[in-house]
Amino acid sequence: MRVALLSYRSKPHCGGQGVYVRHLSRELALLGHSVEIFSGQPYPELDQSAIDAGVTITKVPSLGLYDEPDPFRTPKLNEYRDWIDLLEVGSMWTASFGEPLTFSLRVARLLKERRDDFDIVHDNQCLGYGLLEIQKAGFPLIATIHHPITRDRTLAVKAAQGWRKITAWRWHSFLRMQGRVSRRIPELLTVSRSSEVDIRKAFDIPSGRITTIPLGVDTEIFTPRADRVPGRIVCVASADAPLKGVSYLLEAVAKLAAERDDVKLVLVSKLDPNGPSARMIEDLAIGDRVSVVSGLEDSEIAELLASAEVACVPSLYEGFSLPAVEAMSCGTPLVATRAGAIPEVVGTSEEAALLVPPRDSGRLAQAIGRLFDDSELRARLGAGGRRRAEENYSWAAVAAKTAAHYETVLAGHRRATEGTSSADS
Repeated sequence: MRVALLSYRSKPHCGGQGVYVRHLSRELALLGHSVEIFSGQPYPELDQSAIDAGVTITKVPSLGLYDEPDPFRTPKLNEYRDWIDLLEVGSMWTASFGEPLTFSLRVARLLKERRDDFDIVHDNQCLGYGLLEIQKAGFPLIATIHHPITRDRTLAVKAAQGWRKITAWRWHSFLRMQGRVSRRIPELLTVSRSSEVDIRKAFDIPSGRITTIPLGVDTEIFTPRADRVPGRIVCVASADAPLKGVSYLLEAVAKLAAERDDVKLVLVSKLDPNGPSARMIEDLAIGDRVSVVSGLEDSEIAELLASAEVACVPSLYEGFSLPAVEAMSCGTPLVATRAGAIPEVVGTSEEAALLVPPRDSGRLAQAIGRLFDDSELRARLGAGGRRRAEENYSWAAVAAKTAAHYETVLAGHRRATEGTSSADS
């Protein structure tokens, strides 16, 4: 099969969507399929095995308005190329996030002349209006929705103060577009049963239109190691956003630090130096107990997770939670919240994790402390997590299930095309 895999942001450090593109493209190619990634900035980083298997990247350049080191910049006049660039800047000026829309329009223009090059187009949570143009051009189309961003919007608006509530709502205005587009795509994928329920409610998707295929983990990279650092907690949070619940973990660390000398948190995230988490670290006076790192390769994240006595996922909502699966694969016992898909991912009570209510720093601290004090419990949860990761989550299985679903989409497209041809004749 010849697959066009679309992703408006694809660098793994941007979160689960980038990880998805990197590993799914490789495993599809290793199964013998031809994969071309169409990506906006930041672009994906491919494994050498993916390159050797023939995965290619077509870069779909944007104006990079949200990229470091100068986010929310106004471009110079000589940077504008067409009306889509003007639309992108206009969206930013009016506090709206326009990348999903503008990426979809740009990639629709690129694919317009390439109908014979691909058997199927697979969108990765862009859900922009340009996808409808791709459908009109005759491409069979499928889309993955990791989770409905409506959850992000609700939490962002709730956390904002004063007029910033309006800005937070406006920033997420692309959700109306995503709902409209998702209702017109005949086949959708998501990564958990929890996400499937939430997507159907948020976007009014009829039952039977969404198929669940969990994400995977590279169990050879994310693997247990012998030595662990006493008192080390590791948390991987792709963004410094209310959704990730980092503030509650910081409060828990402050509670633990008042009682224990060796407690240290390594937070894998990109924090705004003036953002809420950075200010909280200063306000709680735990700067000597918290290390913040970002931009790590998979091998470095795996080494950190495997070095920890405890991993923590304090999220207020997760559509899947790759950090939880990666910690389990490293044999690291988890403390996580009963939020979104996390209980579904980590399994039954105390199989691989201690689960606590979200937004409860006291219960977080209590569960982490319990693990620190009980080496047998740590060993049992760690072994259970590794076993669960090996049995349930692998990228090869994800790719095989996805490719099988491509066949379902193609069969439906053929039936629809034949029906149209019969009606015309």
